[in-house]
Amino acid sequence: MTAPIIVMLLVTAQRLSELVIDWRNRAALFAQGAQEHGRGHYPWMVLLHVGWLAGLWDAALGGPLWTHGPGIVPVEPAWLAVLLAMQTIRLWVQATLGRRWTTRIVVLDGAPPVRTGPYRFTNHPNYLAVAVEIAALPLAFGMAGYALLFSLLNAAMLAVQIRAENRALGRGQEAALRAG
Repeated sequence: MTAPIIVMLLVTAQRLSELVIDWRNRAALFAQGAQEHGRGHYPWMVLLHVGWLAGLWDAALGGPLWTHGPGIVPVEPAWLAVLLAMQTIRLWVQATLGRRWTTRIVVLDGAPPVRTGPYRFTNHPNYLAVAVEIAALPLAFGMAGYALLFSLLNAAMLAVQIRAENRALGRGQEAALRAG
C-alpha cells in the first residue's frame, strides 16, 4: 500500500467518523429541542467535500487527474504536517463543543455561546482548519491547481455557511448591540 493511499484511508476514515459523531450529536440536540438552520445549502457542502475526496482518491490511485503519470504520487511531508496541525485544531474544536458539535448548523435555544477553547480566538475555528486542509492535502500530493480550485469553491461555500450560522446564532445582532 502506497503512502498516498494510507493518507487517503486515514482522511476518509476521519471524515466518516465525523458523520457518525454528527448523527449522534444531532439526535441528542433535537431531543432537547434544537433547530437546524441552513438546510438548503448543506447538500451542496456535502457534494463539495465528496468531490474533493473523490479527486484526491483518483490521484492517490494514479488516475487521470494525476499529472506525473500513473502510480507516481509524491507525498510532501511539510504539507502533511500542516494537515496534521489542522487535525489537531479540529479535535480541539470537537472537544470544546462536545455534544454540540455537528457538521450542520444546529442551535439549541438558550444555550450560551461557546467562548472557550479555540473559540477564544475566532468564531469559526473549524472552518479555518477545514479551509487549510482543503488546500494542504492536494498540495501534499503536488496538485496545486486542484488545491486552488477547491479552495475557491470552499470559500464560496463558507461564505454561505458562515452567514447562515451567524444569523442562527444571532451574531449579527450581538455585533450591532456592541457597536451601538
